[in-house]
Amino acid sequence: MDLIIRNAAPKDLPAILEIVNQAILETTAIYDYEIRTLEEQTAWFNKMIEDGMPVIVAEFEKEVIGYGSYNIFRPKIGYKFSVEHSIYLNDKSRGIGVGGRLLGSLIQRAKESGLHTMIAGIDATNRGSIKFHEKYGFVEKGYLREVGYKFDQWLDLVFMQLILKED
Repeated sequence: MDLIIRNAAPKDLPAILEIVNQAILETTAIYDYEIRTLEEQTAWFNKMIEDGMPVIVAEFEKEVIGYGSYNIFRPKIGYKFSVEHSIYLNDKSRGIGVGGRLLGSLIQRAKESGLHTMIAGIDATNRGSIKFHEKYGFVEKGYLREVGYKFDQWLDLVFMQLILKED
C-alpha cells in the first residue's frame, strides 16, 4: 500500500470533518452528539497548530483516509509532558495498517518533543481499539464506569497509557 503519513493542511479539513462526523453519528468512539461544522473543525485545527500540537493525515491515492492528533492530557501545567491522542479512519481503511502508521508517527513525534506519556481514552465496548493499543505497548490503567452517555445508554471509559522512552 502506497500510504503517505504527513502533516495535515487546511485543504484536508473537509475530509477530516467527514471522518469525524461519521464517528460522531455512528460510533461511541466520540461522546459528542452533534456533528461538527467546517468552521468548528477549522477552529480546532488552527488552535492545535497554534499550540504546537500535531495533526497528521494518512493519504492513499490522493485521498485522506484517516487522521490523528494529540493534545495535552489536562489543562494544568503539571500535565505538560502527558498527551492524549486520537486516531480516526474512514470505514474502508480499518484493519489494514493505517491506524498503526498514524499511531507510530504520533508516538515518534511525542518522543521527539520530549513528552513522557501518551494516554488513550477508549469506549470500553471498543475491544478492537483496546487490542490495537495493546499491540503498540499501551497498558490499561483505569476503567471508569458509566461516565458517558450516548445512544440512550451509559458508556464506560478505559484509559490506556504508554510511557515513552527512547529505544
